[in-house]
Amino acid sequence: MTLQGCYTAIVTPFRNGQVDYAALKALVAAQLAGGVAGIVPVGTTGESPTLGVSEHLKVIETVIEAVAGRCHVMAGTGANSTAEALELTCAAKDLGADSTLQVTPYYNRPSQEGVYRHFMTIADEVGLPVVLYNIPGRTATEIEIPTVARLAKNPLIVAVKEAGGSVDRVSKTRLACDITILSGDDFLTYPMMALGATGVVSVASNVIPAEVSQLTRLLLAGDYEDARELHFALYNFFTACFIEPNPVPSKAMLHMLGRIADPSVRLPLAPMEKSSKPTLLRALQSVGLEPKAG
Repeated sequence: MTLQGCYTAIVTPFRNGQVDYAALKALVAAQLAGGVAGIVPVGTTGESPTLGVSEHLKVIETVIEAVAGRCHVMAGTGANSTAEALELTCAAKDLGADSTLQVTPYYNRPSQEGVYRHFMTIADEVGLPVVLYNIPGRTATEIEIPTVARLAKNPLIVAVKEAGGSVDRVSKTRLACDITILSGDDFLTYPMMALGATGVVSVASNVIPAEVSQLTRLLLAGDYEDARELHFALYNFFTACFIEPNPVPSKAMLHMLGRIADPSVRLPLAPMEKSSKPTLLRALQSVGLEPKAG
């Protein structure tokens, strides 16, 4: 399985406290029009921690149906319980997901042997291609490079999403094993891909899918000069996406553009601070977008 390009970690829109599936389908259509390589439903950006199991699976099903085979669907089905991750991943496979994004088990802080067994169990028992998700800032546990190398020997463990803010991990991983690497931070897409990553799981592409897709295409083609110019043109937008906890800023910008009716997030996430609005307005204007809503 070849994973390269822009994979959008899509937001989960709400309306009156419930998932707005019609809005989700419209967002998927915009992503397809923007030329993304894939969509990642119910990752952290999709507020997976606050969705019930039925909602979680309905979001995945809705995305798969809306995509209708036109791009890759990487379903977020990780958990800090291996049994729960198995249940979600089996269901996603039955729904037609192309792969699964599996976050490092969080809170219980397993040993590296526990991390290894967790991911191997999911790959072996479900049979769906697995993308490891290394984000120690959220999980308190890193997938150490030797563990990645052990896991990479399983043909169903096909990639690792690196969201630890370390470009150095790309070099160390490439020297340790043969596994696809995807950037997990928009602002590190350029340096990571310059070192051998093949794409990004993007938050910014919720709003600017064509631009992020173009950045990855330029980098895959080895056009580093044009890619560098585009990176700097998008950099302020990338940073604006994280001025408050993700996905608060991206949902707010989608609402400003009239693409979703409700920018709300679920507790414990809080609505965007009013003081953040000018930054988001400038970010939208920096990529040529004009707000339609307040």
